Amino acid sequence: MLPIVLAVLAAMSVMFIAMGIAMTGAGGGVASRLERYASVRGIETTVTPERETGSVVIAGLNRVIEGQDVATRLATAIARADLKLRPAEFIAAAIASPFVFVAVGYVVGFAFPAFHYLITLIVFFVVGAYFPRFYLKFRQGRRLKAFANQLPDTITLLANSMRAGSSFLQGIELVTREARPPIGEEFSRVVREMSLGMALQPALENLARRVDSQDLDLMVTAISIQSQVGGNLATVLDSIAYTIRERIRIQGEIQTLTAMQRYSGYVITLLPIGLAGILFLISPTYITPMLQRPPELLGLPMGIIFFAIGAISMGMGYLLIRRIVDIKV
Repeated sequence: MLPIVLAVLAAMSVMFIAMGIAMTGAGGGVASRLERYASVRGIETTVTPERETGSVVIAGLNRVIEGQDVATRLATAIARADLKLRPAEFIAAAIASPFVFVAVGYVVGFAFPAFHYLITLIVFFVVGAYFPRFYLKFRQGRRLKAFANQLPDTITLLANSMRAGSSFLQGIELVTREARPPIGEEFSRVVREMSLGMALQPALENLARRVDSQDLDLMVTAISIQSQVGGNLATVLDSIAYTIRERIRIQGEIQTLTAMQRYSGYVITLLPIGLAGILFLISPTYITPMLQRPPELLGLPMGIIFFAIGAISMGMGYLLIRRIVDIKV
């Protein structure tokens, strides 16, 4: 039955890939394109009838999740990762991911017979199920780090442009021309939203919602307060830029001092897993006796129990190490 099950999984993965290719070709009307650039809530969570023509499955998923909190949160996470996907498209890709991983593992198993074992395919399925979330978090972290590194120079550029006699909007337009992505892209979106009729403060709030940076929140709050009570905004921006630079400097020093502890956690956690994987590939008969019974406990082979205890212990150790070296600034 195993080859039949694998063939069904491979067929399902191919079907999901075909649906993904079909849905990427969907066009959009004028209203949907305007909502993408200047939505009142800052992030598009609804789907217009024109965009539902790309895929029946995607349209059905949109109808199910439309208006729910999960769609709003997922749309926010996708916007922060700068992925050109709708929530329904990401959910469809997440559903297809484990089947794709299993199909790829089964194909690679013709070169490495150990990949055809059921336990290996289960591992591929679990990794494929977690991969979309990991990729989303990875994109968010990389983009947020790049944004945070560029933010102090951007704030200084805004302050200098205002000292030269430019308005704040002209300073933002200067940033869109001079700054590199991702900060240039985000500020260009602010300019587009304002050119379509949105006020400055809602546009900046949308920017802060998309980026999720404490330093950017500080800048947006300062601009909001200055617009209400008045004052020298250039001086305030200079103070914020200095504070952000000092925070980045201190964070860099902390990362340097805790590098050995962080990489020790990586090695301690991944070394047993890597050795077990290499032994399983080189000599599957060395590992498979641990998956047989007797002996057994609670209806499971003792090897599975030992693997579970080891995985839980390594996970707890890794979390403790990360908690110790995670120093907030």
